[in-house]
Amino acid sequence: MTLVVEHLSRRFAGAERPAVDDVSFTVATGEVLALVGASGSGKTTTLRLIAGYERPDTGRIALTGPSGATRDITTEPPQRRTFGMVFQHYALFPHMSVAENVGFGLEARGLGKRERLERARQALERVGLGEAGLRAVQSLSGGEQQRVALARAIIIDPPVLLLDEPLSNLDPARRQETREWLRRKLHELRSIAIFVTHDQEDAFAIADRMAVMHQGKLLQIGTPDELYRRPTSFEVAEFVGRATLVGARRQGDRACITLAGVTQDAPIASIPGHPAPEGPLTAVVRPEMLALEPADAPNRWRGHVESRRYAGAHYVYNVAVAFAPGTERYYSFEITSEDGSFAERAPVGVALLPKPIALLVR
Repeated sequence: MTLVVEHLSRRFAGAERPAVDDVSFTVATGEVLALVGASGSGKTTTLRLIAGYERPDTGRIALTGPSGATRDITTEPPQRRTFGMVFQHYALFPHMSVAENVGFGLEARGLGKRERLERARQALERVGLGEAGLRAVQSLSGGEQQRVALARAIIIDPPVLLLDEPLSNLDPARRQETREWLRRKLHELRSIAIFVTHDQEDAFAIADRMAVMHQGKLLQIGTPDELYRRPTSFEVAEFVGRATLVGARRQGDRACITLAGVTQDAPIASIPGHPAPEGPLTAVVRPEMLALEPADAPNRWRGHVESRRYAGAHYVYNVAVAFAPGTERYYSFEITSEDGSFAERAPVGVALLPKPIALLVR
């Protein structure tokens, strides 16, 4: 089965621009797609349109089955779509037990209490909480409540599972553990899964593909690796991962960057479907593309350490490098290194490593 979203648009009354602006994508059974972007980018409105809680102004939402038959669900209410939904704040009822919360949606489908509780027990087993059915939801940790919310969504075996900021309420330690669990569980369920997040680390850890949204538009969709290594716009380059955008020029299949009178080059990262750019260009320089060296190392950009912090397996440095000799304008690069010997304010050399580098047209 495939969920098809075609030219979806939605503008709210009095708004200067559409909340969702001509968005199209498809998601297949067993795939996990993350809708990512800053606040106001349109990702949550897109999710609500898919769920049926909002009606699009234009566009279509459809489900295509294995036989090729297509069911248009654009105007169907949420209850007819039979999608599972995990809300940001879980929406659990404090006066009900865990099992009653999980089985709540089955009551509207006419199932008796005994069958509801048995189905709830099975759903809780699937999320690793098989013994928690009689507990009060207030007694659960944040991660356990997240699992209860997921169990309530999957109890109806939904063809599409929608999750709105599913990890936003968890502390950092629990969040990392739950990321790994959620990715594994979503793939076990074999539903179409779409989740919204503003946290790129959540998207990297869980999603098969990411769709980056900005001001209602879908800028780029692809695997996390594709978006990180081969962004096609400034907005994607800056949102996905950490990057410094630096003026560059192309020389054959090499990107040449000149700073403080020193030119270094690296291979150009090719982007399928996009011709090699020409003219004034900008290079997307990631932390792992750079290395720190002694200040007197030859043919290196000269800079100084603005700050450094210890990050467990490595150090993270912020290094200022001048645009040109004698100027007070600087680029600030983030560089990771296992070498912690470079002190703050110390002069350093910065080497551009021979790793493929993405180029954008200015």
